Amino acid sequence: MFSSIPSPNTGSIDLGPFTLRAYGLMIAFGVLAGVWLASRRFKDRSLNGDHGAGIAMWGVPAGIVGARLYHVVTDWSRFSGNWVEAIKIWNGGLGILGGVIFGIAATFIYCKRVELDLRTALDVFAPSIALAQVIGRWGNWFNQELFGRPTDVPWALRIDPEHRPTQYIEEATFHPTFLYESLWNLMVVIVLLQVDRTKRLSKGMLFVAYFALYSAGRLWVEALRIDEATMLSGVRVNIWVFSCVLLVSLYLLINAEWKARKSKVEEPI
Repeated sequence: MFSSIPSPNTGSIDLGPFTLRAYGLMIAFGVLAGVWLASRRFKDRSLNGDHGAGIAMWGVPAGIVGARLYHVVTDWSRFSGNWVEAIKIWNGGLGILGGVIFGIAATFIYCKRVELDLRTALDVFAPSIALAQVIGRWGNWFNQELFGRPTDVPWALRIDPEHRPTQYIEEATFHPTFLYESLWNLMVVIVLLQVDRTKRLSKGMLFVAYFALYSAGRLWVEALRIDEATMLSGVRVNIWVFSCVLLVSLYLLINAEWKARKSKVEEPI
């Protein structure tokens, strides 16, 4: 039985003149896994599996830009007067919501170019994005960042002193929020795939379901985190943002389900 989860001694791998950042590697592995799943799902719909890689070629760069912009905007005070830090994504700091929004915009452009239905593409990628997050979140483990409050539970994460907030310098172990979110996202993948098999949701709604499920998990993970963050009325700004995303997603899902049932009732016998 282990008493805590150790943290890596370094967040990079030196290969002679090259240095590989583990944070970036985890994101890359996550993207590859997401593209693999998306390609399989396109084929299951009798569509060209190459759309998975095609959308990724557009969506991933746009998503990274959007994710970084979201992080910088929501943590503006951390970069004010030191804007060079804003481009150092290898040190961590990608906001998934900004990444998804920019990724959707890039997917829209791709779908227009190849005459692919956007809602179908979004539904295909819904569990793929969650799968990418399952793997990508482990980048935070290598960087020893975004952990939660101090704790002594058996699965607590051991953090080196140089990575601890000043007020918790005497604490050694913390909630491994990267692990919590990774496991939650794995559950999201499983649920979305199962829901998709039932064919109950109308086209485009599986992606909305992803937003709802992810937001629900992100809220309790965000509430555990102790890293520096922009506050609004004493509450972390991401809690406000994902609360709104959750409410809007639930409204869209309920409204779509109500309309679908209403249309079935009104169908002539």
